[in-house]
Amino acid sequence: MNQTTAFDPREFRATLGTFTTGVTIITARGADRQPVGVTANSFNSVSLDPPMVLWSLAKSSRSLEAFQQSGHFAVHILAAGQEELSNRFARSGADKFSGVDVGEAAGGAPLLPHCSARLQCRTSFVYEGGDHLIFVGEVVAFDRSGLPPLVFQAGKYAVATRKVTALAPAGGLDANWSEDHLPYLLGRAYFQVYFRIREQVRADGLNDDEYFILSTLAVRDGLTQGEIEAGLSHAGCNCGFPVLAGLRQRGLLRGEDGPGDLRWFLSDEGRRRTLHLIAAAKDIESSVLDVLGEWDAVALKNLLKQLVLSTDPGLPDLWNPSSPRSATAGA
Repeated sequence: MNQTTAFDPREFRATLGTFTTGVTIITARGADRQPVGVTANSFNSVSLDPPMVLWSLAKSSRSLEAFQQSGHFAVHILAAGQEELSNRFARSGADKFSGVDVGEAAGGAPLLPHCSARLQCRTSFVYEGGDHLIFVGEVVAFDRSGLPPLVFQAGKYAVATRKVTALAPAGGLDANWSEDHLPYLLGRAYFQVYFRIREQVRADGLNDDEYFILSTLAVRDGLTQGEIEAGLSHAGCNCGFPVLAGLRQRGLLRGEDGPGDLRWFLSDEGRRRTLHLIAAAKDIESSVLDVLGEWDAVALKNLLKQLVLSTDPGLPDLWNPSSPRSATAGA
């Protein structure tokens, strides 16, 4: 360890990035009463008695003088949905507070809404810290909303989730084939959630295939049979002409001749019934996610989106008509 090696600043930054942090915006008002704010992940606790926290700011920052003059600052621990706000305050130049419903914290520091938590601080000490200054403040007021926090790890935003107690070891011949098996977890979760939606679908006189078709057309109306089949290929849905014709006969769909093939549209009655079922499905979703809590619900949806993107074999994107995959669906 006595041998001196070249110190790579970029590698050092990457190494520090392996430490997962929250994301904060620190605000204050300088001597000229103009508001300033910066995004920082250098925030940390110092003491409970008295309640003290710290954060650091680069000496090259345009806001440095204002924070030195202010005597107070406010720490905003950002919620998972505030990524755009974090990006805004990470940039320099433009009016960062434009369009934001700003309140006033101790010492006049701007107070931003909808955060996971907020701390109003009186500056106690300012220390030299290399190319940064370290601000230590006494917390004079605080509040928290319970919203899940925005997280930063390895140079990217992330979402925190609570870790579930480890599942019991599997029995049988292969310990790797257990209730921790991803397809089993996804399949069972889907069945248990959709089972409650299916009760609503059955009560409305529809089967699963018919509900999936109507729901797909509620997202993008006027699809051909081939495009409907492509959009529902992940669901193993029977979207054949007899099913579509049956829905038309019951007054839920109408067909129109289009370029190359017949195109299917929801009728007024079909749209009314479909939107009623979608609203019921959203109510069921809300009750399921309420059990998880907002923190884990955000993390769950984020992970499922990542899984969909990383395993996508090229299925059409019904929510994005300009997608190349959508344009070629059914071709």
